[in-house]
Amino acid sequence: MTKIEAFILGLIQGFTEFLPISSTGHLFIGRHLFGLDEAGLFLDTMLHVGTLVAILVVYKHEFIYILKNPISKRTFLLIVGTIPAVVIGLAFKDYFEEISETGVTIGWEFLVTGLFLWFADNIKNGYKKMDDISYTDAFFIGTFQAAAILPAISRSGLTIVAALIRKLDRETAAYFSFLLSTPAIAGAVVLQSFDLYSGSVENISLPALGVALASSAFFGYIAVKWMISYLKKHSLKVFAVYVWALGLLVISLQWAGIF
Repeated sequence: MTKIEAFILGLIQGFTEFLPISSTGHLFIGRHLFGLDEAGLFLDTMLHVGTLVAILVVYKHEFIYILKNPISKRTFLLIVGTIPAVVIGLAFKDYFEEISETGVTIGWEFLVTGLFLWFADNIKNGYKKMDDISYTDAFFIGTFQAAAILPAISRSGLTIVAALIRKLDRETAAYFSFLLSTPAIAGAVVLQSFDLYSGSVENISLPALGVALASSAFFGYIAVKWMISYLKKHSLKVFAVYVWALGLLVISLQWAGIF
């Protein structure tokens, strides 16, 4: 992996982790184009470390509060919201890894993501702020997050959709979606780290990995800040159209035997 490829993959991960268009699906395409399929697990882990750094920086005040007040509603909202992903992720870990490695379903998953985004954009803006979120809301949103374990189903997209269904206002929906991503991303990094010994990483230099991590963190930070602001007044339909177009392209290339 060259430093330019590392930078591009970091950019892809950083933006698509927090834009509702699926980072895993985009990374699969990016790695495939660069011929880095066998290094997928290790690369994904390092790139997710980058976006984890970004989210910790953006939400530093939230996590300082949680560290000072571990027995708080904010803490338990994150725990409750993370439970579905933990249960489903551990129960179907091997199945999801197999699908992620082959990428056979990602075109269809992009299409499904688009359907959810188009539907969500027609939901009337809610009224709930962070202090109004209930444990039922958190569990419901977390259940949608669990469905995003599939490679090209957007985690941020589905959690924003779920938050809007539960009557969170658009800004709070994005804010809580990204906050809830922290334990999910951290958990994914930990699980993937246990599997790294069986991964193929010999062709990836440390300088290139450093570039990939830094790029992922930098563009992830920009994406979080931008998306929270964007969702206040703008439509999700532009993202729906994008993932529909990408999904159809991937399916067409797969049927033609090109991808």
